[in-house]
Amino acid sequence: MTTATPAVSTPREGELNGQTVVVIGGSAGIGLATARRARAEGASVILTGRNPERLRQAALALDAQRSAAFDANDPAALQSFFRNLPAPIDHVMVTAGAPHYGPLLEMPLEEARRLLTERLSLALAVAHGATGKVRPAGSLVFMSGTGARSRAGVGIVSIVAAALPALIASLAIELAPIRVNLIAAGFVDTPLSASLLGDELDNHLDELRATLPIRRVVGPADVAALAIHLMSNTALTGATYDIDGGQQLVS
Repeated sequence: MTTATPAVSTPREGELNGQTVVVIGGSAGIGLATARRARAEGASVILTGRNPERLRQAALALDAQRSAAFDANDPAALQSFFRNLPAPIDHVMVTAGAPHYGPLLEMPLEEARRLLTERLSLALAVAHGATGKVRPAGSLVFMSGTGARSRAGVGIVSIVAAALPALIASLAIELAPIRVNLIAAGFVDTPLSASLLGDELDNHLDELRATLPIRRVVGPADVAALAIHLMSNTALTGATYDIDGGQQLVS
């Protein structure tokens, strides 16, 4: 009689096993979820954020390789961060920055000029800093939105959402073979979204659950899963990937 040999389960090798992922804006929300998913896929993570205490807690929770507290929109601080990074790294995810809504002509001109250039300048600054640090097979992943792109009257955020895909496509050519991609998210249930909506949050979440084709609200983990896919799939570059649960289909 032959005795069957018990099956031995082999641990799954992660999509990013042995790689290093930098998350700029990695102490909360989508950035933190991406860092968490990267760790689960076998990567080491380096986190940045503006809030030192929140960043410290995130770094401890994820056993981050290192962390740095600074404002990513400060060019000098950002370039100093990249200069001090141990090379090489594999991927950079940028989630830093909050959207600004409101009529353009009601905004002071200097503030409008700053907000118009801030997100685009951040992407360019990250591209400059990443040169010589990111491996040739690595990637940069940036964030934008879908909702503002499809309707007027939301000011600066709609202009930036329209401009970023062109910038990302140009960077993908100039930084090749490093890959550059853009995630355009609809509403995502994050602390930032909660702070923007205030008392209207619960009503908005209920409306989304009732109307979105996926019948649930998109969360940070959903966006993180897409980000990790863009990092690991070496055939993807220069494109914008929408993730909104079908929100554009019913808006």
